[in-house]
Amino acid sequence: MSGDGREGGRRDDEVRGARRIPGPRGAVDDLDLETVERPALPPPGGSGPDESVPEQGVPEEGAAAPEPDEPYEPEEREEPEEPEEPEEREEPEEPDRPEEPDEAGPVPEPPHAVTADATAYAPVLSHRVLKALLGAWALSACSAEETAAVEDHLTACAPCADEALRLRDAVGLLHTDGSLDLDPTLRTRVLDGCLGRRPARAPIPEWATAYDAETARLDALLRDIGDSDWHAPVRLQWFEDERAVTRRTTVAGVIGHLMAVDGLVSAALGLDDPLAGTGAAAGTGALGTAEVNAGAEVPLSPTRRTETYWAATYPPATRAVREPWRALTHELIRTASLAGPNVAERSVSYGEFALPLQGALLDRAFECWVHGTDIAEAVDYPYKPPSAAHLHRMIDLATRMLPAALAGRRGAGLAGPARELVAPGAPGRSVHLEVEGHGGGDWYIALDSPAAVGSPDRAVAQVALDGVEFCQLVAGHISPVEAAAGQEGDREAIRDVLFASASLSRL
Repeated sequence: MSGDGREGGRRDDEVRGARRIPGPRGAVDDLDLETVERPALPPPGGSGPDESVPEQGVPEEGAAAPEPDEPYEPEEREEPEEPEEPEEREEPEEPDRPEEPDEAGPVPEPPHAVTADATAYAPVLSHRVLKALLGAWALSACSAEETAAVEDHLTACAPCADEALRLRDAVGLLHTDGSLDLDPTLRTRVLDGCLGRRPARAPIPEWATAYDAETARLDALLRDIGDSDWHAPVRLQWFEDERAVTRRTTVAGVIGHLMAVDGLVSAALGLDDPLAGTGAAAGTGALGTAEVNAGAEVPLSPTRRTETYWAATYPPATRAVREPWRALTHELIRTASLAGPNVAERSVSYGEFALPLQGALLDRAFECWVHGTDIAEAVDYPYKPPSAAHLHRMIDLATRMLPAALAGRRGAGLAGPARELVAPGAPGRSVHLEVEGHGGGDWYIALDSPAAVGSPDRAVAQVALDGVEFCQLVAGHISPVEAAAGQEGDREAIRDVLFASASLSRL
């Protein structure tokens, strides 16, 4: 090999068409770049034909670079499988720009070329990959290319389109501006539905269902409050001596009061008195379990029993009072359910008056609701009135007690005199009590005699109240002068009925 890079001293033109290895390139400093022909650059994103790029070889040892005045030109190769090199090619004005399109039309873009609009690029992805991207797509976390690919896929795949719709709806819930806290009335609504539909293990008498429902609602409230709420102050209010009376206690004190008065019902059913072990006394003697079980009349009024219980429980009661109260309510309901039909008329003494057992349990249901509302206001807890059917029975019990209350107030000089005395069971002068709304109805209150019967034909006045408002009046929570929504007729008769209603309240 000669020093000028030619073999055997022969020139390149002596052998035509033979494949050969071109001579080695010289160093960059030895070349005159201005004299070297520049190859045409391929369009962006693709590669030019093989002939447009000179073949590079490994330089042999001792080989010299080509002379500057005689640049190397690759020989033409004649191969049928290779496309022919274009005869004429215009060189681009700038090496970093693609070749300008000719007049025949624009140069077609190579596949998968990135254009100015990035969303037009949709990579070819499998169904499995596109399905995995649905969550990110719903959260708008995909790139522009992935978003275009997913949305194009959703137009052709119904299962993925359904899944994408569900995910997008779920994202809408996550982005809501409203509170994620549960509705505070949800617990009450669920309990109301359950109490109205659940089948009882033992049939509960119809007259005991109100007590069962109200004790369960109150127990649900007590389960929801915290330990500190049991010491929250509660204001008990009732009407006495023509004026409102209040007494402050705690949530635990209210439950102790309910349990103490429930002992009157347990005594009538032959059960243990919850005050028997607290040193409660009636006058000078202690109230023992043997006396209660023997059926002796309990000589304590509800107010005296409550005062005795509060005095005996020191330090003040806490959450621990809930379990014995709830156990007593369950025992009362179970015993009333299994005692037979005649037990409904068994007398329950309240000291100054007595009620049949069915009326006493309805009275206890009323007091559970009233004091449950007191507790709910103290601890800021939602608490609704009883069902319409139970509230109607409570109102009916109060209206049946009004003639006796009127007679007692008349004997004490607090009500107007009787004007027309009639025989027992005969219709007498009456006040039409129209109770509107929840649990409402029409009642006629006999005015002159407890044994008389109220009659619409003998009505001398009419008063209209809301159902819950009337119960608040009976509980002593509102004043009689503020209770009536509408009045018509004898004003004295209306006043006597309203004040007699408030006098039914007690601690």
